[in-house]
Amino acid sequence: MSGGGDCPGINAVIRAVTKTAIHKHRLKVVGILDGFLGLIENRLQELGWGDVSNILTLGGTILGTSNKADPAAYPIRKKGKTKLTDVRARCLHHARRAGLDIIVVIGGDGTMACAQGLAQKGLNFIGVPKTIDNDLPGTDVTFGFDTAVSTATEAIDKVHTTASSHHRVMIVEVMGRYAGWLALHAGVASGSDVILIPEIPYSLDAICNCVRQRSRYGKRFSIITVAEGARPKGGKMTVMKKIKDSPDPIRLGGIANKLQYGIETKTHLDCRAVVLGHVQRGGIPTAFDRALASGLGYYAVESLMAGQKNKLVVHNQGEIGSIDLARIAGKSRRVPADHPLIEAARALGTSFGDKIIFPA
Repeated sequence: MSGGGDCPGINAVIRAVTKTAIHKHRLKVVGILDGFLGLIENRLQELGWGDVSNILTLGGTILGTSNKADPAAYPIRKKGKTKLTDVRARCLHHARRAGLDIIVVIGGDGTMACAQGLAQKGLNFIGVPKTIDNDLPGTDVTFGFDTAVSTATEAIDKVHTTASSHHRVMIVEVMGRYAGWLALHAGVASGSDVILIPEIPYSLDAICNCVRQRSRYGKRFSIITVAEGARPKGGKMTVMKKIKDSPDPIRLGGIANKLQYGIETKTHLDCRAVVLGHVQRGGIPTAFDRALASGLGYYAVESLMAGQKNKLVVHNQGEIGSIDLARIAGKSRRVPADHPLIEAARALGTSFGDKIIFPA
């Protein structure tokens, strides 16, 4: 099953798990529809060889997904009121009635936290790390990240042409939640002039200094890549809305528009905000993500056949292994301030909005 947000490469995992289980080990494979919601509502279907053929290059997930179905706090509406209810016993009942020995769960930190909660009640899991944010602890990389970086980079590349034609400051907002991996990699790959990430609080004065001085010295446009979770020094992240019935109720967004107003007010330069949004989660997975997802899916089956349970399959230093699910459930991996890619970008003259890099 796949939980949380969709991303390129999930189908590659589903294909690898199903084909390895059937072809190598003669196992029966069941697909749980729409993440934990399918387990709550007992919506399961057997997966055969033909069901997972020709899905390697497809984005999204053939099983569907949900990010609003935490079995430990599931919203049930009665008499006009919604109450968060623990329905984990119901999940256990459905899983046992279906004869499920172990569940391969594909997801990020929120999904793994839900799985860990069910593991404490007696279900067995093998986790596969999935998120375009690349923020899951214990693994160097999650599948979906490489595709999202490529998508974001291509979009920022296209913004360059209109920025240079109209002599504008273009502010491109990318996803990433509370971690700056996506903004950092896409920003460096696209040659962005300013990169703003949650781990390095920014100063509006430092950003304005950068774009103003670029304009003064003949660079009549600037590109700013900003993570949705970026925040000013002493300030908070910009929250677009809150979803009451979600395990992760905070929805970040709006930082690009906030920066547009601030920069235009201070510099009088023409600015435009571009929010890439869900386009970053869609499309055909890159070759790297297809290969990584296939390897992780295969290793997940080998792990469960070796008797492992409640583990997360991880990719570290070029090798695939596993760690305890409890170690990472509900946790996030953030960009270190001294990350080599940050140091490289600073050496190239990139501003991270934390200090004035041009003389007044």
